[in-house]
Amino acid sequence: QVAESGGGSAEPGGSLRLSCAASGFALDSYAVGWFRQAPGKEREGISCISKIDDRTFYAKSVKGRFTISRDVYKNTVDLQMDSLKPEDTAVYFCAADADRATPQGMCARGQPRATYDVWGQGTQVTVSS
Repeated sequence: QVAESGGGSAEPGGSLRLSCAASGFALDSYAVGWFRQAPGKEREGISCISKIDDRTFYAKSVKGRFTISRDVYKNTVDLQMDSLKPEDTAVYFCAADADRATPQGMCARGQPRATYDVWGQGTQVTVSS
């Protein structure tokens, strides 16, 4: 399983760091993605990292502001979120999958949750002044 941590509240322009921790398996053998869903909106794949060479993908909505990284020793994939905006408010989920070969494929829109190996429970991020 995977579990997210690090959510909370921030002011516009602030920063938060999310962590996706795996238990029972080595996360570096999986592609990992960060997804978010705001009320009334579709789930969005915002940043993903491939399993072999750590190639990354960022959605246009977060590119230049968010950074995904893998920590093999901690068995985590982290998402550093800077220059936060109110529209970043959402529940953030991480997911892992052993078979998706590219970060773009991992983050692709509209793929059912059941097609991923594992999902976390989510963590709330709220950006407001």
